[in-house]
Amino acid sequence: MAKTQRKVKAAPARAKAKAKVKAKPPIARERIKAAPVAPVAARGKLERVKMPGGSAKNVRVESSDDANEGKYVYCIIKSDRPLGFGALGIGSEPAQVQTVIYRDLAAVVSSTSLVVQDPTRDNVLAHQRVNETVMQQHTVIPMSFGTVFKTDDDIMELLRSAYDAFSDVLNKMQDKFEFGLKVLWDRDQIIREIEEEDEDIRRLKGEISTQKGSTYFARMQYGRLIDAALQARSERYVTEIFEALRDVSVASRSNKPIGDRMIMNAAFLVGRDAEQAFDGRVKDIGSRYDKLTFKYTGPWPPYNFVNIRLKLERAH
Repeated sequence: MAKTQRKVKAAPARAKAKAKVKAKPPIARERIKAAPVAPVAARGKLERVKMPGGSAKNVRVESSDDANEGKYVYCIIKSDRPLGFGALGIGSEPAQVQTVIYRDLAAVVSSTSLVVQDPTRDNVLAHQRVNETVMQQHTVIPMSFGTVFKTDDDIMELLRSAYDAFSDVLNKMQDKFEFGLKVLWDRDQIIREIEEEDEDIRRLKGEISTQKGSTYFARMQYGRLIDAALQARSERYVTEIFEALRDVSVASRSNKPIGDRMIMNAAFLVGRDAEQAFDGRVKDIGSRYDKLTFKYTGPWPPYNFVNIRLKLERAH
């Protein structure tokens, strides 16, 4: 994807920000649109990718009077003192990441040109890298990619106007992480197993291979039986996996599978103190379902469990 930027003309007066923030209710297997994440290459039948840790230091927060400079916001945390997280931010040269404080809330930000940031691979990875570093020591409310404000004052206005909502969500997400679990199968292998196990399907397949005349209706019936059997087996596997992880997670979300091979695309909200138990349970499930491939990633910020709606208004 080309690294292009579209310039945005900023209004001379500061922006007024209103926000509605709420935690999504812990309803298992609700289909929702997940925040985009970078794809992770598979390593074997079961994998877990852990993110590198980061440390925070006290720094002095600097402001800029440059009319072409804005503030990119990565997430919201609880902190009543300025923090710095190093040169991790978006930019051809990674920008210094620090905080803008309002009372005991802090927006994690870096300076950026006042442009619309394109979701290139480098930019998306930088956005995620900051959130994953910050969450090692803080509960975070992740902001959507491309959230840019003109000044620190604009960010403080956002924190002020949504203070109660942000505080409520941070309390509900305290010491909780998100883990992703994708389950895939070899569709052709499963079909062969179904053919061996189901007498009707096996008979139809034999008729199709030996019949000299038209096999149209036999093939139609065979296809319907195979589709129904695949659906039933997929639902059984998914139900069993969700049930096995129920007592080691706080909540779960079921997102739409991607492609023919994926049968489960889920997110789980897990308490910090239950991380090892959840990790062990996933590995145990992976060892029991040897015909399935598990892609297990995390911990992540709770992208699937926090709903943020921002209404930004220009002051004229």
